[in-house]
Amino acid sequence: MPATDVDSERVYDDDQFSAQGVFKTERSKAVCAYFEPGQFIPVHAPDSDVTVVVQSGTGIVRDGDTDHAVVPGSVVSVPAGRDRGIKADDDERLEAVMVVAPPPSDAEHEPVRRGIREGEFEP
Repeated sequence: MPATDVDSERVYDDDQFSAQGVFKTERSKAVCAYFEPGQFIPVHAPDSDVTVVVQSGTGIVRDGDTDHAVVPGSVVSVPAGRDRGIKADDDERLEAVMVVAPPPSDAEHEPVRRGIREGEFEP
């Protein structure tokens, strides 16, 4: 079983959020995600559940029509098929551990890639 920690996986990217995969099977995937201020994962609705555990920083996690303000220690779970997205506040980095089950397909990630290219949190 792999073991790591948020500090060891930390990588930031000036252009977009950074996701460092730490575990993946056909049934689930775990990543450490690092966001510079204002960076985001665009709102999308893959056919997988996600749980986001905030390690540091502040931001929002979209769950359907609700934006949850998150702080260190926040845990937000969003069921499959429901709109979700993550955005760091404009004045602070955000670090989170995310577990998705099952891992989204490449096609399900296309709205994420498009939103990042176009700089849009909301599609």
